[in-house]
Amino acid sequence: MKNLTILGATGTIGVNTLDVVARHPDKFRVVALTGQSQLERLARQCHRFRPKYAVVMTPDKAQALQAMLTGLDTRVMAGIEALEYVAALDEVDSVMAAIVGAAGLRPAMAAARAGKRVLLANKETLVMAGRFFMDAVRQHAATLLPIDSEHNAVFQALPNGYSGDPDSHGVRRVLLTASGGPFRARAIETLRDVTPEEAVAHPNWVMGRKISVDSATMMNKGLEVIEAHWLFDAHPRQIEVVIHPQSIIHSMVEYRDGSVLAQLSNPDMRTPIAHALAYPERVEAGVGWLDLAKIGTLTFESPDYARFPCLRLAYQALAAGDAAPAILNAANEEAVAAFLGHRLPYPGIAATLEAVLDRLSGHAATSLEDLMAADAAARRQARAWIAALQPA
Repeated sequence: MKNLTILGATGTIGVNTLDVVARHPDKFRVVALTGQSQLERLARQCHRFRPKYAVVMTPDKAQALQAMLTGLDTRVMAGIEALEYVAALDEVDSVMAAIVGAAGLRPAMAAARAGKRVLLANKETLVMAGRFFMDAVRQHAATLLPIDSEHNAVFQALPNGYSGDPDSHGVRRVLLTASGGPFRARAIETLRDVTPEEAVAHPNWVMGRKISVDSATMMNKGLEVIEAHWLFDAHPRQIEVVIHPQSIIHSMVEYRDGSVLAQLSNPDMRTPIAHALAYPERVEAGVGWLDLAKIGTLTFESPDYARFPCLRLAYQALAAGDAAPAILNAANEEAVAAFLGHRLPYPGIAATLEAVLDRLSGHAATSLEDLMAADAAARRQARAWIAALQPA
């Protein structure tokens, strides 16, 4: 029986995690659930899984949630310190780190420092603080298992005992696949007319609004390139993105002898979640079997940086190092929020990122405090840039 804390239980990853957990009550027990704004969903989850702890972000939401949990012994807590507390509980074996955005960094770091098995679905932890997080994993003997379908696929395609040195294991390249999102074939000159409703309509995956926009711009793939650099100790030149519209091959590893190993499955996040939850065992995930004959054709193409400038900017931020990836991530969160709020046109997302990176280049990153300061500075700069674009 593995005891779990699920950070971000009400989001897409959290909901899918609980779906897998519910299929195996003899294998997994939920100790803590956390959420931000969907209190009714979190309350339903608590009534079903009866966790010892539930965490929300503010005292007023904690009071509201407590009122919904009459008859349960669940202790309701609030705030970032509470998130860190349930991520580091002695009785917890595994922590699903699925809080979206920079808010997920501190609890994920707490889990790593507590030596937990960290199931990492939060991109920003590695994008913002890759070196510090990986140092914590090593120093505290934590186990890190990636949940992103692409990184989980790479993990499965790497050799057993992979120690983080591609060259010593004969790895030539990591190939991250991308669907290309809803605008892969749309005329570039019409992208200025893209609406939030169009951008969140992903052709293959069911995801949250912010992540869906990142998929449309391919910023999600840029963030995954930065993640792969830290997860697999791969040089940027060893990480390549290839567009694969069918989303059946989730990523590949190419070896020195010319072999390419790929992980295939239907586009359903329960597959990588089940893999990480039960690792090294395999359990049923509720995902349909892959019918290759029915699929028929798998296609691939190179990404066009004119269509997807955010991907180019991510490679540039990775090459720049220091706080550049954290700055990129913070600016992107602000720009996507502005786009979803109809305050920024779709091409303005990439324009905002480029402007903020230019203005804050060379920002130091010798500590987590430096990174948080860079994050705050990037947000201020992005908001000012976006505000300057608004009509008088």
